[in-house]
Amino acid sequence: MADRLAHARGWFLKGESDLSAARRILDGEGPYDTACFHIQQAVEKLLKGFLALKDQPIPRTHNLEELARLCQAIDPGVDFGAVDVTELTPFAVESRYDFEFWPTRDIAQEALDLALEVRQRTLAAVPPEARP
Repeated sequence: MADRLAHARGWFLKGESDLSAARRILDGEGPYDTACFHIQQAVEKLLKGFLALKDQPIPRTHNLEELARLCQAIDPGVDFGAVDVTELTPFAVESRYDFEFWPTRDIAQEALDLALEVRQRTLAAVPPEARP
């Protein structure tokens, strides 16, 4: 159990780092595409941390819908499906490679709010010793 806790905690800590970076960017003048990238990454790491805690394989994917489905199947009581992460998935790639992708501060803030909801649901469902 300790190894699973440490593995999950590592994912959660990396997710916290991404959320911290996104917040710092949003407190300034941007770049908001970079904030969106970090927000997507934070949610991805939160969900992967939940899978790690449950001793499940961690898929090599940026698809947040797929990760949320896997988490929901493991623990239906955590209702990951109630938070629609669909709009965040493209931020993993668009923010880095789409030269037309320049989100506004408002879009980035909405994404952060969504990520914080995922964070709250995820961390509420794990033991305190796994939390960052």
